Amino acid sequence: MDNSVIKTNISASSDSIKMQERLAILLALIAGYIDATGLIQWKTYVSFMSGNTTSLGAAISTDKSGIIITSVTVILCFLIGIYTGTCLLLWKRIKNQILTFYIVSGILIFYSIIAYFYDINNLLSIVIVGFSMGLMNTIVTSVGNQKVNTDFVTGTLNSLARNSAMLTMTDDKMEKEEYKSNAIHLLLLWIGFLSGAFVAPFLLDYFVKLTLMIPALLLMICGILISKNNTKN
Repeated sequence: MDNSVIKTNISASSDSIKMQERLAILLALIAGYIDATGLIQWKTYVSFMSGNTTSLGAAISTDKSGIIITSVTVILCFLIGIYTGTCLLLWKRIKNQILTFYIVSGILIFYSIIAYFYDINNLLSIVIVGFSMGLMNTIVTSVGNQKVNTDFVTGTLNSLARNSAMLTMTDDKMEKEEYKSNAIHLLLLWIGFLSGAFVAPFLLDYFVKLTLMIPALLLMICGILISKNNTKN
């Protein structure tokens, strides 16, 4: 194979990984923001299903029907969102994940507008936002060879620790580079989620019912930029 072709393929692969990393960090930031908003407004997580599963188990044993209904609802909606997003990605007529950006953005914008003029009960809010978070979780599922989850960080921290351990234990230079790269990607992902959760209370106080317009617009802008980039390429 021609050396110029090899260099082009390596460059394209590197650019793809950088794009995946940026998208993953942005989506993690948005997920952290929305999850914190859900916790503050509706007293439940809309992306942290481990927490909701724990709450469900404890609520069943103590017969707290309100928590049971809320937990079951958000878990089911999150699962349906992932199922729907995966089906969209596997649909042959869709060549990339841009449509999912627009769908999630559209849902959040529509919800924010309705919520601004009318009071939406907590359960319906959880249904809408929980489904959106599940859908968003399917946009970026890996950075390079490293599998990632942008909606929750338990798996991220687990993978970060594992890659860090393998980095310190291996003597192979190529493996060291791979594990180091994976660890950096995962750390940035965790920081992104943490940052989103950190800023959510401040912006919620300022924007109140329109607070979900911020992640909606970020997703919309991101989708447009990716679309333009794909057109150029």
